[in-house]
Amino acid sequence: MRRNRVTFAAGTFGRDMVYTLQSMFLIFFLTDILDLPDSTMWWVSGILFGARIFDAFTDIAMGGIVDNTTTRWGPYKPWIVFGALASAVVTVLLFTDFGLRGTGFVVLFAVVYLLWGLAWTTNDISYWALLPALSLDPKEREKTGSLAKIFATIGLFTVVVAILPVTNAMGGDAPAWTTFVIVVVLIMLAFQAITVFGVRQPRVTPEDQHTTVREIISAVVRNDQLLWTALAMGLFYTGYTTTTTFGTYFFKYAYGDENMYSTFAIVLGVSQLLGFMMFPALGRRFARRTIYSLATAVIVVGYLIFFFAPMNMIPIGIAGVLLFVGSAAMVVLFMMFMTDCIEYGQWKLGRRSTAVTYALQPFVVKVSSAFATGIVGVNVILTGINSAATPEDVTEGGLMGMKVMMMFVPLALIVLGYVVYLTRYKIDEAFHARIVADLKSRGELL
Repeated sequence: MRRNRVTFAAGTFGRDMVYTLQSMFLIFFLTDILDLPDSTMWWVSGILFGARIFDAFTDIAMGGIVDNTTTRWGPYKPWIVFGALASAVVTVLLFTDFGLRGTGFVVLFAVVYLLWGLAWTTNDISYWALLPALSLDPKEREKTGSLAKIFATIGLFTVVVAILPVTNAMGGDAPAWTTFVIVVVLIMLAFQAITVFGVRQPRVTPEDQHTTVREIISAVVRNDQLLWTALAMGLFYTGYTTTTTFGTYFFKYAYGDENMYSTFAIVLGVSQLLGFMMFPALGRRFARRTIYSLATAVIVVGYLIFFFAPMNMIPIGIAGVLLFVGSAAMVVLFMMFMTDCIEYGQWKLGRRSTAVTYALQPFVVKVSSAFATGIVGVNVILTGINSAATPEDVTEGGLMGMKVMMMFVPLALIVLGYVVYLTRYKIDEAFHARIVADLKSRGELL
């Protein structure tokens, strides 16, 4: 069990390094490294939004493909390998300057970005579908999920802390960014290999039944708890991703020193790691509903401090600690809610569709990322940030517009997600235990 826990979790390290490049820094690469004009950025913002929405829907289809896959290595590992290799190649292309501008750039970017989404979906769905297949014990799932998020957070903040200092040291131009990206994708492949060769999948559940298109739709639409989870998660991730995507712009244009972004990222990374490491202990002492309530309260306080803080690292750092400790708890909670919905769907619908159910998580994250990137892209155009030659060129009104969209709008979305969870989600620890016991008595679990 420990071997699986560690080797599965290790795979998230490189994966989240790559995903962070795409989700947090691609738009900065386009606006501040390639220096694309507003006319092109309007097209790019539309492509990012549309492609991510399209890609989100392919997640559900990929879940059906994985559930219908039968190989000597199981249904998950072949797709993990193929998706990792394809994602590595396309990520490098995404951060390469081919010298095109105008219509040529827009067309090439659209094609490459669409391919990136398809490649990432292949790996993402199969990777996370492997988690619920490792154990039926909710506490063991929490331990594995928490450890996975620890590795993921280390990967995420390794990129956040390193990318500006390293690329600036190499010249700060497009080739420097491409070189950095090549190193990151090689790291991803190495850690994905640890998961592929290290995880030994026990047979804790019957094999997922082959799933038709109608059954794929049914597995999602008729699972009411899955849909409520998806809505609450979507609201949270839209707010969270909007704030983090604004980070580079905030320190460059509002704070006035983009080099402090790396220092701030270290604070955030340590805070989120602490949140993940604390979660198993909190899970032993408190019910999940209580943890969610506490995490929401901590995030609200963090946002209020962040918005009203002067441009000083002490209050900004305190706000960051609160935001990322609270967010860490929510990330693990949503993973556990989604996992519990697999047994709930089997109990309610009589069919276990692991990958299809788990496909809704990246679906939600990608839709949320689409809205967050759209918010940031449009905001940096309308506030004059994209067309500013220097930070001093951005007006006070422009900076205030950025802060409102970075902090108050995400705060409202996260609170609304909490209300959805509080009023609609009903699978607590006791209910899940009854579901598992009932499934075992029916011979549907081993």
